Amino acid sequence: MLRGFFEGIINIIYPKICLSCRRPLKEKSGVDNFVCNVCYSQIKRNLPPFCACCGRHLEKKQFARNLCPDCIRARPHFDRAFSPCVYDGVIKELIHQFKYNSKDYLGTTLSRFMVDFIKEYDFPMEHLDAIVPVPLHKIRLREREFNQAQILSNHLAREFKKDLVEKCLMRRRYTRTQTELEPHQRLVNVKGSFSVINEKYIKGKNILLVDDVLTTGATSSEAASTLKETGAHIVFVLTLAN
Repeated sequence: MLRGFFEGIINIIYPKICLSCRRPLKEKSGVDNFVCNVCYSQIKRNLPPFCACCGRHLEKKQFARNLCPDCIRARPHFDRAFSPCVYDGVIKELIHQFKYNSKDYLGTTLSRFMVDFIKEYDFPMEHLDAIVPVPLHKIRLREREFNQAQILSNHLAREFKKDLVEKCLMRRRYTRTQTELEPHQRLVNVKGSFSVINEKYIKGKNILLVDDVLTTGATSSEAASTLKETGAHIVFVLTLAN
């Protein structure tokens, strides 16, 4: 009874609001008490047909080649990428809150999109040996205090009972944030920025590389290249949005 009383006082002083539209959340409404039902319903899902490489939605005129224009021009080093959401609107705001405003608890809500996508589209989890989160450089990790890719990976590893390999892929040099750069600059920015420090977890394995967003694919491609140079067999990429 006292707990309910104090929670009521706290809600009066600090009312819960939707992290997207900033409107107050009614008691026991919304999704996980973080996002209102209206905003949640407006999250754009990435729908098939998908590019056979980067996983983005294909327009009708692209069906014949089964690849988007970007992947036709330059194939990434990963074998295939998948994303449940389109990086726009509500999901974009939630990811921003997750990464930059210390809302690490959003990982539970956001990872659910990835879990549901895997189940809906029969993602071949049974053929994958390990999950590897895309790492942050130690300077950025110290600034942010957590790695969003690692949080998402934790949920996926538990849900699908896969090995989580956290400290084998490393960022060996500090790079500028990709969001600050033009697409052609992003490839140069991340070139040679990863290394593997324990090959036994990678060599001969099929890897699921996890990150929050795939935009140009430069970061995921460079990380996949490093994993393959170390001996990884297949590298799939799963991001929350693209």
